[in-house]
Amino acid sequence: MTWAKELEELKRREALAEEMGGPDKVARQHSRGKMDARARLAALVDEGSFREIGKIAGRGHYDENGDLESVTPAPFLFGKALINGRPVVATADDFTIRGGAADAGIARKMVQAEQMAHELRLPIIRMIDGTGGGGSVKTLEQIGATYIPAVPGWGDVVTNLDTVPVVALALGPTAGLGAARTVASHYSIMVKGLSQIFAAGPAVVEAMGEAYKDGSASHEDAKEALGGSAIHTRNGVVDDEVGSEAEAFARARHFLSFMPEHVGQLARRAECSDPTDRREEALLSLVPHDPKQVYSMRRALEMILDKGTVFEIGRGWGRAAITALARLDGWPVAVVASDPSYLGGSWEAKTSEKVERFVKLADQFRLPIVHLVDNPGFMIGREAEMAGTIRYGVQAMNAIYKASVPLASVVMRRAYGIAGSAMSNAERYQYRFCWPSGDWGSLPIAGGLEVAYKAELEAAEDPEAELEAIRERLAKVTSPFRSAERFNVEDIIDPRDTRPLLCEFAGLAWRRLESER
Repeated sequence: MTWAKELEELKRREALAEEMGGPDKVARQHSRGKMDARARLAALVDEGSFREIGKIAGRGHYDENGDLESVTPAPFLFGKALINGRPVVATADDFTIRGGAADAGIARKMVQAEQMAHELRLPIIRMIDGTGGGGSVKTLEQIGATYIPAVPGWGDVVTNLDTVPVVALALGPTAGLGAARTVASHYSIMVKGLSQIFAAGPAVVEAMGEAYKDGSASHEDAKEALGGSAIHTRNGVVDDEVGSEAEAFARARHFLSFMPEHVGQLARRAECSDPTDRREEALLSLVPHDPKQVYSMRRALEMILDKGTVFEIGRGWGRAAITALARLDGWPVAVVASDPSYLGGSWEAKTSEKVERFVKLADQFRLPIVHLVDNPGFMIGREAEMAGTIRYGVQAMNAIYKASVPLASVVMRRAYGIAGSAMSNAERYQYRFCWPSGDWGSLPIAGGLEVAYKAELEAAEDPEAELEAIRERLAKVTSPFRSAERFNVEDIIDPRDTRPLLCEFAGLAWRRLESER
């Protein structure tokens, strides 16, 4: 006797699971320009590598004789897969079943996925589409009582943030727990026009009254106005915005290529065909002599780092600093770089928050930090004070001081005030280089001349000529070579030597990190 009958039932149940919410619901999902959950899993991971766990879990529907008629699958899929040849936990919400609501599913599936990640030390990718939360008002009537909210397994979500890389892709309207699961990640993505994130959706907001509404003409407009990617990739709730689901999958895979599989493991070096001694002539003229002129820091990154490896994170928010993962001689590094084209590179509250988060990410996953500096200070003015800039700025500085991974800084132009001092931990060995265009101090001298020399200017027969003479004297005092004489800066370098020197740093930094294991 064999178990053929039981195996046939297993196959039938698996086939029912693959139908998801049924042909009509799946077609409706596709008509909205969205892939279904199973197609997403197949597109995200290495071809043929996904092994589903709990495939036949769901709600069975039986006839009067107790025989199975149909199954409503759980609206949450997960399993073990490979990305870039490395094991991961891949998960996907199924919006075709009750809009991905958790009360239509089995809470243990989601909990098991999160536990699998940290207990087996595997990165986890969440593809989120729906509420994933506690259900609807009708659910309460069915239960017959209400309850104090609790999120099963949230402790595992928190543990994962301390243990493994967590990637979240918002691939549809996500509210409540779905929104929280998106934010509770190390790297998050929204798809423009397809994804929205909100604590509560437009229907709930509308019920709260006119004060909560924005006057949108339609439900779709309301979703975008309330929580579209144009909002959340500018306020820092989500890291990046992409144009399609395929691009979201590609960026998730790319992010993970820089990461170790878990805390305690080191990230991997990649093959590098870019010469470490490459010296770009264009770096000589990159920084203009006029201190008021801007230049492209992103162009500098492309010339200094391994070609084609710059992976910028959070481009839409905290724009006075560029944060990116990249490689130097194949070694992965975390890059923080001033962007003088936005607020002159001054760190405001959001930029400081972004730098703090990124530096903590680099330190947690043991990525050496490269800081390219052109920072005239924290943003000043009434709006900056109202935003609490100094608090966020100090938190960013604290993160840099607490970071225990090797850090190298390159002062390309300005480094003023407390923000300028946040370029590195001044109480540790300063692995630092300065360009001849360097300009630093406790405050910009040009802005304080009239105040500092008020008496001399008032007594002068020609105040304008006297002011110009003062400027010429101070230009000599503020020369970076005067600082180098006193060893206040370690080395002034030819800008063309930046890449070779940083490649040398990367090799030494990774030598030290490998010795920690």
